[in-house]
Amino acid sequence: MPDPRELVAEMYLQFAEELADASGDAIRPWFRRDSTVERKQDGSPVTQADRGAERAIRERIADRYPRHGVIGEEFGVEQADAEWVWVVDPIDGTGAFVAGLPTFGTLIALLQNGAPLLGVLDQPILRERWSGVDVPQVMARTTHNSHVVHTSSTVTLADCVGFATTPEMFDRQESAAWARLAGSLDRVRYGADCYAYGLLASGYVDIVCEASLKSWDYLALAPIVRGAGGQMTDWGGSALTIESGSQVLAAANANVHRSAIVRLEQVGG
Repeated sequence: MPDPRELVAEMYLQFAEELADASGDAIRPWFRRDSTVERKQDGSPVTQADRGAERAIRERIADRYPRHGVIGEEFGVEQADAEWVWVVDPIDGTGAFVAGLPTFGTLIALLQNGAPLLGVLDQPILRERWSGVDVPQVMARTTHNSHVVHTSSTVTLADCVGFATTPEMFDRQESAAWARLAGSLDRVRYGADCYAYGLLASGYVDIVCEASLKSWDYLALAPIVRGAGGQMTDWGGSALTIESGSQVLAAANANVHRSAIVRLEQVGG
């Protein structure tokens, strides 16, 4: 007989995919079209597509689960103290979106008591979707367009492909830590935003190391990475929750993750 927590996770995952469908419908008409780009107080860009996608997601959550909380990049916080809270980044990688690059994604996480239970990464232009569930001791699974995927079996840093969105996301101390880790890898690439985590879940990338992030940038990605067999924590190795800071490390498996943390710690990262 299925564990009740498994049934709950499956039910909410189906709804999360409905939210991703709605956000994709809101985003696609604006891609590679003339669009007003505004600057928020922190200097980051925002467009009609960002706001339209998050609005579509919030409307559906309010209609289906009015007692659930929502934390979104564009429209703030509602009922953050609820047991179930949705964390949404309607377009992670707005800079890529504005530049016409299909490496951005919609990120949708569901938290239970502050910890991510499931996540969806949806790339609406390429129509690629990673969906992950991570219920400790019950189920862990990630799919890419409904096909189960797994992280790579690479075990040594010297064989790893690593990603970060940009070297400019690291402050001075973080940059030194990243340089030490990056120098241990076979190859390093930049610029994929959240898409790099999907590639990691599918076994094409071995490490993603980033900083200067907000909770909506990574909470949906943790179940996707973990459900595929990987590890995703902060730079100290602690599990990611709504209370986590701005640094994240995703790795294909425990061996690579452990070795990467050692490199980061050796310069006080």
